[in-house]
Amino acid sequence: MEEPLEDYLEAFDEYRGYIEDLLEKTVNLTQLEGQALAVLTDPHLLEVFRYLAAPPISADDLKVLAEAPSLAKGQLRKKPEDVRRLVEIVRLVLDRRRFSWVVEGREPTEPERGAAVMASAALIAASRVQTKHRTTGKAQQEALVTRALIDLGLRKVPVRDIPTVSLAPSPGEFCGESRLGTRKADIVVRLWDHRVMPIECKVSNSSLNSVKRLNNDAAVKAGTWQRDFGLRQVVPTAVLSGVYNLHNLVDAQDRGLTLFWAHDLRLLTGWIASLRA
Repeated sequence: MEEPLEDYLEAFDEYRGYIEDLLEKTVNLTQLEGQALAVLTDPHLLEVFRYLAAPPISADDLKVLAEAPSLAKGQLRKKPEDVRRLVEIVRLVLDRRRFSWVVEGREPTEPERGAAVMASAALIAASRVQTKHRTTGKAQQEALVTRALIDLGLRKVPVRDIPTVSLAPSPGEFCGESRLGTRKADIVVRLWDHRVMPIECKVSNSSLNSVKRLNNDAAVKAGTWQRDFGLRQVVPTAVLSGVYNLHNLVDAQDRGLTLFWAHDLRLLTGWIASLRA
């Protein structure tokens, strides 16, 4: 637990500084419109700006809601109407508990301001740490699968676009993240029986999160690959670690996804080895 805690504390201190900066620039959010361009064109302040909302708004959702095609500095400088709409959206969903003084049209007390800074820093830091460790876990998992495939005797080849099965690696070869048809796969294996095995590496830190990682992503890709290439040509697969609901696992299997667990890759490599003539 020490590493996640250290990451959290480091992120907390970092974002506390950014939130203080944002409040100072905007005079505790009372002059947000006048400083909007300066806030939106600073990557750190833009992130804090999105977390003023309850719940926080992703960059993609913010663009859609404000009908702003881009959050790039150059584009915002040329389109003040986009800047205005971006501020309006966040004001509409401003967290009224953290920033009650803005809603009530007054200056914050010192305790109110301090509590808002601490709560915001905690919120952003927790999100950043979760993202970092999920990404790190996924990278480690991909490395484990890659090592297991090489140890089995498969040869790693360069990544490529694979619009048709004929352009996949040769039997006994695999490549890293590549576009298979219209969707990307973390690893693409060409089995010795000539079928293509796209592998998705998924790490879930909660049963709720597992729906997004497994059912709304990997299982959807499985269906797409089977429609694009046919049931006899592809073996959509996911290597899993973390927490998953049993019914979500069953649902993914029913939708054509073959599942293996990262803690025992012998089952994966044993099955692949069984196809060798």
